[in-house]
Amino acid sequence: MKAGTPLTIGRMCALTRVSRAGFYRRGVISEAAPVELRDQVQRVALEWPTYGSRRITAELRRCGVSVNRKRVQRLMREDNLLCLRKRKFVATTDSAHGLPVYPNLAAGLVVSGINQLWRADITYIRLLEEFVYLAVVLDAFSRRAIGWALDATLEARLAVTAMKMALQRRRPARGLVHHSDQGVQYASHDYVALLEAHGVQISMSRRGNPWDNASCESFMKTLKCEEVYRSEYRNLAEARARIGEFLEEIYNQKRLHSSLGYCPPAEFERRQPSPVLAAAVAQEVV
Repeated sequence: MKAGTPLTIGRMCALTRVSRAGFYRRGVISEAAPVELRDQVQRVALEWPTYGSRRITAELRRCGVSVNRKRVQRLMREDNLLCLRKRKFVATTDSAHGLPVYPNLAAGLVVSGINQLWRADITYIRLLEEFVYLAVVLDAFSRRAIGWALDATLEARLAVTAMKMALQRRRPARGLVHHSDQGVQYASHDYVALLEAHGVQISMSRRGNPWDNASCESFMKTLKCEEVYRSEYRNLAEARARIGEFLEEIYNQKRLHSSLGYCPPAEFERRQPSPVLAAAVAQEVV
C-alpha cells in the first residue's frame, strides 16, 4: 500500500480483527448509550414491566424521543429490563347449566365505532386469605373498560353490576351486540333481561372455545400481569380501590395498545373523526 493512501473500512477491520458490524457499533454508535436515553428507557420499563421493546419505543416517541427499536431492545437486554413472563390464565366459566345459550354474532361483525360490540368476561383475584371476582365489560372498538364490578361472589349480580355501569356510562342505541362466554352469569334470567330491556343483541362463544372472546382473555392477562401479580391486597375494599384505579387511570388513559396504533383507549376514542362518536364520548357519564 502506498504511503498516504487512506485505509478502507474493510482493511481496517482486517488489521484490527474486528467485524464490519462491530466496527460500526463502535464507531458510529457510541459503546455506552447516552445517560439520558438509558434513564428514559429504564423509567418506562420500570413503570410498565410487561412492555416489550416495541411499546417502550412507542412510548418514547410519544414523548418526543427519536430512537430506533433495536437500540431500545439492546439497552433493555443490557440492563436486564426485558418484560416479565405472563402467568397461566385460569378460567372461571361454568357453562354446565340448562339455561338458553345464543349464537356467536360477533364472529362476522366488522366494528367501525364505539357501542357496536361489547365484550364481557369474569376472572378471579386472590387476596391474602380469600378469592374475589372481577367482572368487566369492554368496548371492542377501543378496548376501553367501560364497566366493571369486584365482589366476593360469582353470582349473576356481579356481572349485572358491571353491565349496569357500562349502560349508564355509554347509553348505547338499540342494536348493540353483547358478546360473552356461555357462563351461567351471562345466561341468567337477570342478565338476559337487562340486555333485552336495552335492546342489546346477545352473542355467546362456542362452548370451551376461548378464541371466540380472545380480546377479553388478553385484557385479563394484562390486568393480572400489570396490576394483580404486582400487588398484595389485604381485603376486598383495598382490591376494589386499587384495581379501579388501574382500570380507570392506567389502562384506559395511559397504557399503549398495539392494536390501537400504540395509543391508550380513551385517547383513541377522542381521535376518531366521526362527530357522532365524538359526541358520544363527550357525553359519557364517568
